[in-house]
Amino acid sequence: MSGPGGEFVARLDGVERRLAGHATAKPATGLTQPDPPSGERWDWGQVWAHLGEFVPYWVGEVRMILARSAGEDPVPFGRVKADPVRVAAIEADRDRPPSELMARLDGQLGGLRALLGQMSEADWRRHGLHSTLGVMDMPRIVREFLVGHLEAHADQLEGLRSGSG
Repeated sequence: MSGPGGEFVARLDGVERRLAGHATAKPATGLTQPDPPSGERWDWGQVWAHLGEFVPYWVGEVRMILARSAGEDPVPFGRVKADPVRVAAIEADRDRPPSELMARLDGQLGGLRALLGQMSEADWRRHGLHSTLGVMDMPRIVREFLVGHLEAHADQLEGLRSGSG
C-alpha cells in the first residue's frame, strides 16, 4: 500500500475493534467532555449516531478531491459542525441501538479501507481547502475527518463508560 495508507489501515483496524466492544456494552450515562472550540457535549446515543453518519460523507469528500485534476489543488471540500444534514442525522439516529449503528459502520469502514488501499503516492500529495481549517494535505484530511475522528469518538465512548465523560 502506497503512502501513509498502511499506517491508517492499521489504526482503522484498532479503532474498529474498540468500537465493536462499545457497541455491545450497556449504554453509559452522562455527557462527553466539551468539544473544543464549540463546547458541544454529547450523550452515548449522539456519539453513536454521529459514528453511523460521518464516514460515508468524508469518504465522498476525499473521492471528490481525488477525482479533480491535480492542477486544481487545493479542492474546496467539507462541511462544518452546524451543517443541518449532519445535525439532523445525529438527532434521527440517537436512539438507535449501537449494535445497529455498528453494523452500518462495519460496511462503511470496508469502503474506507478500500479507498485507503487504492490511493497512490500522488493521491497522498493532494490538497483540499476546508472553509474553516484552510488548506489541508491528504494525510491531515484522513487523520482529522476519518481515522483520527473515529479514534476521538472511541475515546469519548471510553470516557463515558469510565464516568469521566
